[in-house]
Amino acid sequence: MFNVTTTTPDMKGISRIDSGSTHGWFVRAYKNGKTFSKLFSDGKWKGSDEALKTARQYRGVLLDRLTKIPTKARGRRIVFRDSRNTTGMLGVSRSTKRTPSGVVSESYAVTWRPEPGVQKCTSFSINKYGSDKAFKLAVAFRLKKLREIHGQSVARKLKDLMAEKGIAV
Repeated sequence: MFNVTTTTPDMKGISRIDSGSTHGWFVRAYKNGKTFSKLFSDGKWKGSDEALKTARQYRGVLLDRLTKIPTKARGRRIVFRDSRNTTGMLGVSRSTKRTPSGVVSESYAVTWRPEPGVQKCTSFSINKYGSDKAFKLAVAFRLKKLREIHGQSVARKLKDLMAEKGIAV
């Protein structure tokens, strides 16, 4: 059985493991996407209390060591596929809006993130351009924005994925 202890500041990153023949305190910390961990076994440290005391000391030393490692900037995650997508192009969706007067307006909406935490959107009217042309304009616009944000290779990969699905751009 795996028991997580209460998350008091002095116990952060320290968990109790009691599973099969494994009994001890597990110390875990993260830096730059890497996990640093070590198990302090009850058997080796002559009981749970001594294992916990040693685990806490190790945690302090580990955290001091990790603060001296420079933090790397995280790269932006790029998603190429999503099972919920129905248009074949991530960031392009078909939407329907109803005005207060009851007029229904259909369009292809395009979303993109120029920087982390900022989302932008625009749309291409199906009523104005027709369904095929509005979709092609939306996809072209999305690819343009992806090229500006991530470079040519990402836009090229998305175009190739769409071609695999038989969607002409």
